[in-house]
Amino acid sequence: MTLRLTVPVGTRPEVIKLAPVVRALIEDGHAVRCIATGQHVDARMYGDLFDEARIRPDAAWQLRGSEGDRLGSLLAAAFDDVAQHPADAVLVLGDTYTAPLVAMAARSRGIGVLHLEAGLRSFNPRSVEEVNRRMMVALATVHFAPTALAARFLADDGVPAERVRVVGNPVIDAVVHSGVAVRPVGERAGVLLTAHRATNVDDPGRLLELVDLVRRLGAEHGPVTFPLHPRTRDRLTRAGLLEEVSGAAGVLVCEPLPYEELLRALASSRVVVTDSGGLQEEAAWFGVPSVVMRHTTPRWEGVHSGAVLLTGMAADAVLDAVRALTTPAVLERVAGLACPYGTGDTARQVSDVLAEPGIRRLLAPTEPALGSTPAGLLRAVGPG
Repeated sequence: MTLRLTVPVGTRPEVIKLAPVVRALIEDGHAVRCIATGQHVDARMYGDLFDEARIRPDAAWQLRGSEGDRLGSLLAAAFDDVAQHPADAVLVLGDTYTAPLVAMAARSRGIGVLHLEAGLRSFNPRSVEEVNRRMMVALATVHFAPTALAARFLADDGVPAERVRVVGNPVIDAVVHSGVAVRPVGERAGVLLTAHRATNVDDPGRLLELVDLVRRLGAEHGPVTFPLHPRTRDRLTRAGLLEEVSGAAGVLVCEPLPYEELLRALASSRVVVTDSGGLQEEAAWFGVPSVVMRHTTPRWEGVHSGAVLLTGMAADAVLDAVRALTTPAVLERVAGLACPYGTGDTARQVSDVLAEPGIRRLLAPTEPALGSTPAGLLRAVGPG
């Protein structure tokens, strides 16, 4: 059984994670239509990534104006697209605006929604990504959870077990396919640092903490490789702090790295300090401990294993965590942990699920039978 599938790609991580899945689906004969939704407007975050990932978008939407204007344009483009290009399902990933907005358009046409990275939960009500994840509970018709914990969170949200499959995270497919090797602990040095979240770099106080952290990391744990996200570069420039960061001893400030270069930098580092979500998964594959400059994370598996420490943005807390995670004993222990996010066969598992005989029944939403109610509902409501 082959399907007509639409795959929207909104951000750089989505290109990386969805590329192995798109390639596997095409190899298995599915008619896959890939769309670059334009959610990342800065070319430095895309670059030649589509070519590196060996997929090409069949359509590219142009989004302009304010954030609200762009989101409105994205939703309008999604409604137009599902009307003009009927599909059996759309396959969306993660928690950016692309996922729920395209899913809304699909559901308006009775099209099924496959959600990769389903079930992640940070339990942070201030997080827009968390809101998007919660929306996907209602919008998705099949939920591809990366871990058993994510599947449990979906069950807690009332998602029927028959609609959930645990398949790992496709970023591990991308890492495995890159060919970048795991490095022995004795061959690792320094720190990989990334920071881009608006809650960190848009806040003047936290931005100053970041500058202090960069200086101290370079002095105590260098060399530090610091690829600057466009947002972070802009905020540092506006605050007059860019030269202070780029001139810090033991710190290499650079443009966003091509994906394989980023993986090599990660694999050869003793620790990663980040506010990113995806890097926590990639670091787990390489056995590199992570300090996460947030108070919560949707990837609790690393926290539970002791490979990840949550610190927030305070420089003192981050440095304490770096010291704790870079002792010889901890480095060796983390290096020996199994990656909780999969083994690199997520794309194959997704394609196998879509070959299941009963999958079409789960794809498209259907109306309930006349007068039917969920089991136990009437008992819960009571008479009258």
